[in-house]
Amino acid sequence: MSERPLEDPIDEAGRIAEAAKKKQLGPKLLGGAGIHVHSPSAHKAPLKRKYGDLDYAISRRDRKGVLDLFPSLGYEANERFNLMQGDRRLYFYDPDHGRQVDVFIDVFRMSHVIDLRGRLDHEGPCASPSDLLLSKLQIYEMNRKDLVDLVALLLDHPVETGFGAEVIDAGYIARVAAGDWGMYRTLQVNTEKLRATLPELEVDRDLVSSRLDELWKAVEAQPKPIKWKLRAQVGDRVQWYELPEEVRSPYQPE
Repeated sequence: MSERPLEDPIDEAGRIAEAAKKKQLGPKLLGGAGIHVHSPSAHKAPLKRKYGDLDYAISRRDRKGVLDLFPSLGYEANERFNLMQGDRRLYFYDPDHGRQVDVFIDVFRMSHVIDLRGRLDHEGPCASPSDLLLSKLQIYEMNRKDLVDLVALLLDHPVETGFGAEVIDAGYIARVAAGDWGMYRTLQVNTEKLRATLPELEVDRDLVSSRLDELWKAVEAQPKPIKWKLRAQVGDRVQWYELPEEVRSPYQPE
């Protein structure tokens, strides 16, 4: 195995997965690269794209092992960030290719919070399709790449109820949305953006649209607690999302 990071992010994700497995660690790939690994539709036009940084989620028990893993693979740890934030998030940098690796511990926190405890113990190098979907749909400032990734994921995975390597669990997503009105609202806004993007893509639009319909049928049917309903009454008058700050590598110029 190469001791330096590979130029292609997907190849590099494979190298990391192989090294992690040998050390009995279970980092789960998130983001567009995770969707690429899960979804054949992301391998070809019109949904094929280039990938940059790599994002992972790990269980807290793997924290120490991951702190050792990435430097052994040729990465530089962001020591200052890891010292200050290392109980919930870790950063590493590939100086050869200018690429960052962002590692979330137990909880994925960006525009919203997704608790991944108990959801990272399955086989395979990636987060589940359900968590990949949530991690993209929760981005308040969603861009074209995010939308394209979501289309690939929805094309290749049926919407059902139940955890599985090949399904999007509508029940799980409905429970997450019912637990936080802000999350629900961002998912709602981004689903409409996704629907608006479909006519621009030469894909099976009806299939994607029908799977979104199934997902939202479950979301709307899920009982909402009083706290959720009270926040819904306030609505968009109060900001319901976070705008996460970008972490700058010490190797990047100001």
